[in-house]
Amino acid sequence: MEIRRIAVGDRAWTVRIDGSQFRHTVVLLPDAGAPADVYDAVCARLNTSDLRTIVLESVEGLDTVGVYAILDELGVPWANLAGYGAGADLAWQLAARGFGRFMGLVAAGRGHPAAPGPDGAVTDANCPAVEIPTTVVATKNLARPAAEAAARHVYGEFRVAQVDVTDPAAEAAQEFATEIVLRSGQW
Repeated sequence: MEIRRIAVGDRAWTVRIDGSQFRHTVVLLPDAGAPADVYDAVCARLNTSDLRTIVLESVEGLDTVGVYAILDELGVPWANLAGYGAGADLAWQLAARGFGRFMGLVAAGRGHPAAPGPDGAVTDANCPAVEIPTTVVATKNLARPAAEAAARHVYGEFRVAQVDVTDPAAEAAQEFATEIVLRSGQW
């Protein structure tokens, strides 16, 4: 695994890269406060499936412009997105605003920002619809009906998968990796 520090403005972000650079790339975004190695088991499975992985060790303070700059620095013109918790929130924003830059999305534990969440609240009513194939992973923090509500905001193939855990990256790595592989495949 290659570990790089990439400066964006006045901050530097640590990025963990693994897998063949000649294959499809998956950008993995962790939840706020997650350990740096939270995606190691997921990445091992993705790399076995011949996918290149780019893991941002933290999303705290990171925005869409920062992610684009990091991908530009790494020479990644397009990628698939996967995230959970705060990382899924950022992934939704990236997918909604980066048309042509992202090919697929797997968001675990969070629905589209313009869809009502488990408590009925909408976090960003102005977030555009996502126009790429999307999988929402329903978890203990995101019940299936709330996950299904995201479908109204996805103009592409949409599916919901269910895992009965709080943290799919740590507690259901195999299932989470499977959803990413399914979404990343160019079938």
